[in-house]
Amino acid sequence: MSRVTAYAFSFKGLDGEEILLSTYSGQPLLVVNTASQCGYTPQYAGLQTLWTRYQARGLVVLGVPSND
Repeated sequence: MSRVTAYAFSFKGLDGEEILLSTYSGQPLLVVNTASQCGYTPQYAGLQTLWTRYQARGLVVLGVPSND
């Protein structure tokens, strides 16, 4: 039985292009479902703080549109 990891998945970005999680294999990765088109995005401040604190350790934060 093969083991599927998060790096096997992909998402469509805001520009419609595929974001391949395999690109970030080996790095700590946080995928956030964001409602970026509604304008209600208070979570961005906290995500920015988190990324700023841990970026030197390789943290990648990906905002993926929820399309709603």
